[in-house]
Amino acid sequence: MIQIEEILSQDLNNFWTSHLNYLIDDGIIYDEEDIAYFSGAEYRGILEKHMTREQDKQHMVYFCRDGERIGAASYCTYQSENGKCFILDYWVFPKFRGNGTGHQCFDAFETYTRSDGAKYYELNSQKENSIRFWKSLGFVENGKDEYDMPLFIKR
Repeated sequence: MIQIEEILSQDLNNFWTSHLNYLIDDGIIYDEEDIAYFSGAEYRGILEKHMTREQDKQHMVYFCRDGERIGAASYCTYQSENGKCFILDYWVFPKFRGNGTGHQCFDAFETYTRSDGAKYYELNSQKENSIRFWKSLGFVENGKDEYDMPLFIKR
């Protein structure tokens, strides 16, 4: 069974290391400029500020199984947008991939976020294997975002 561990803003240092490794290892960022931005104080400060705002807080969570962290996610449930849960990041650590763990994590994630007011889910993705994963969970294409990246939605 997958458990969700909420990461508090004061406990983010370990998360930042995992997050940067995910971005690099999964080929989401690859040039020095992007690496510097995503590991820098500006980016991290923006997200940490969003974690402490009054409405539409950003959340960062670990997925855990048998007391071990096996993945993580970053999301924001927008009560100001009828309960849209926008998934910014979602990943299962590489050694746990390929055996249905991502689906199990999403089941736990969906239960967890619905109890916090999520009514539907949206994300952007352009990596083919990620798109296949999201479609296998019932996400469908829903236009493009402001960066011309495909959007996906699950109601």
